[in-house]
Amino acid sequence: MNITAALSTLSSVQSEVIGIYAFQTEKDLKTISKELSLPPLKDFSGKDNESLLLYPALHRSRVFIVGLGDEKKFTLEKLRRASAAIAKKAQSLKAKSVSILFPALDISNPTTPEEISTAIVEGCLLSLYKFDKYITKEKKNKNPQSLSIVSLSKVHIPKINAGIDRGIALCVGTIHARNLENAPSNEIYPETLAKDARQLAKSKRFSITIFDKRKIKSLGMGGVIGVSKGSINDPRFIIMEYGSSYKKNGTVALVGKGVTFDSGGISIKPSANMGEMKMDMSGAAAVIGTFHSVAALKLKKHVIGIIPSVENMPSGSAIKPGDIIKHFNGKTSEVDNTDAEGRLILADALSYVSKYKPDIVIDLATLTGACVVALGAHATGMMGNDQKTMQELTQAGEKTYERVWQLPLFEEYEKQIHSDVADVKNVGGRWAGAITAGLFLKNFIGNYKWVHLDIAGTAILEESKEYIPRGGSGVGVRLLTEFIANWKK
Repeated sequence: MNITAALSTLSSVQSEVIGIYAFQTEKDLKTISKELSLPPLKDFSGKDNESLLLYPALHRSRVFIVGLGDEKKFTLEKLRRASAAIAKKAQSLKAKSVSILFPALDISNPTTPEEISTAIVEGCLLSLYKFDKYITKEKKNKNPQSLSIVSLSKVHIPKINAGIDRGIALCVGTIHARNLENAPSNEIYPETLAKDARQLAKSKRFSITIFDKRKIKSLGMGGVIGVSKGSINDPRFIIMEYGSSYKKNGTVALVGKGVTFDSGGISIKPSANMGEMKMDMSGAAAVIGTFHSVAALKLKKHVIGIIPSVENMPSGSAIKPGDIIKHFNGKTSEVDNTDAEGRLILADALSYVSKYKPDIVIDLATLTGACVVALGAHATGMMGNDQKTMQELTQAGEKTYERVWQLPLFEEYEKQIHSDVADVKNVGGRWAGAITAGLFLKNFIGNYKWVHLDIAGTAILEESKEYIPRGGSGVGVRLLTEFIANWKK
């Protein structure tokens, strides 16, 4: 979709569909009626999510009005959802061109024109996403081909253009992540996931190193080797580095769980919905997508990306309950359940990343069903050892609406992962499963600030949302990009 900013009056817009935001005020509704030469909008009040499609007699465009509710309660998320409604309506009308009138906020509102145009782009582009790569019947592109954000004020145009660029960068990273998540595991497995990361590194000109099975084994990464033993597809360990010339500004490291398919191994999962486990690499997808967005925005930051990638399969060579693994940092773990495999490979990655001397390490993983039970699909579980970083992630989450919620890492929970035969056990029983998983990871972090994000509920969606489809959501890309853009050492 070609997205531009335009200086125009409503009467001069020539697009097939014109989208207009309306606040729940009599003044706003009267202004819209006057501009469109319409009688009072008696069947429309401007409430949240309310919409009205019009065919003005004196205008060749169809006009779609979407309510934003009380102006005093305006948020960027309401704007994203309203923009998604406009894009979907244009799609249903088979319109090829859409114009959206830049909303007229009260002068006291602190939201900037750049933030507004970014949210408009996010709502429009992300809502039209569909993974249809493997549908063989003829596919007709019903999506609009052009979007114009129309401003009545010349002074806003440069800021709107900046917001458009930022919105596109965030969306391409998110869509990249969604495509990786939704692809079947016979397309995306450790080798091809690494290939995708290499292609991105080449196109965006950041460095990448990929370890094969032999190298991983020689480094003593027992978790990665152990989990991959049951699969015919060998593991990969992916290391990405962006902005090495900006090390003076500090280093942020991202670690993503890359289990390209998780059968549960010997502790095999129930067959129902097992196909969703192609998305157990959503943490890895988020890291790759974030690198896409960060590079597109040319952020002056030093970012490391670490992805341990495996398949977890049952076979005669697979690890078994009762096995003991030695990790990269020399610590050992008892495998009590082979379906708690993500933490085993992250243990090696969190140990290895210390060599880059990062200021902050953030890991993302579809780690526990317990986190889904606790928080559902609306918030990512967050744990860590640095309150300031978690607060900054919370703020980034509120702005992008990829919200996080802190869970405790109280020492009282540690006895649940006590092992009589190793340094730590990989499961802690039925209770507080998300927390005990986080505490397991804590055993393998180095001398750095660390935050763990359990995205099990937010990465794999059973139901679609306004601009997020069912399946892989791409969660984490916009959150992390926002965090990195604003982070200071």
